[in-house]
Amino acid sequence: MAYIKVNMVPAVDFKIRELGEWVSKTSYDIFGNKKVIVFALPGAFTPTCSTFQLPGYEEHYEAFKHVGIDEIYCLSVNDTFVMNAWADSLGIKNVKMLPDGSGEFTSGMGMDVAKDNLGFGIRSWRYAMIVENGVITEMFAEDDIADDHTEDPYDVSSPEYVLSKFTDI
Repeated sequence: MAYIKVNMVPAVDFKIRELGEWVSKTSYDIFGNKKVIVFALPGAFTPTCSTFQLPGYEEHYEAFKHVGIDEIYCLSVNDTFVMNAWADSLGIKNVKMLPDGSGEFTSGMGMDVAKDNLGFGIRSWRYAMIVENGVITEMFAEDDIADDHTEDPYDVSSPEYVLSKFTDI
């Protein structure tokens, strides 16, 4: 797993569209006074993200709640309209979408990578983390973080892998 350079989530304002209105939520609004899982991925509507990762976290939502997780967030360097449309297209009801349109949170995490080889620009490396009241307590980052990576690693950030770690935490 990749090394994480921070132990607190970055303090940013997320611009989110809810019920037709703009809402600004801070990192504290998202992470304060709760235990959450955030999984970050390269992009909405992409194959691995749409076929396995987002639907998998939705499928295992109740199991995560059972082990003490308050919320699950899907983060991507996409705008709120794209994230909301993607969730709607997959019938996501429980996992909350967290748009990082400018990549500010992703950069603050040290997880920003160039994906120019795919025409994506700057995106997030694939990872998952457990955050308790803003403190990162467990990090599950895919190996070999690199710009213009020719592969799309998907192993330790999967919901099945993260859920299996609750017996070890």
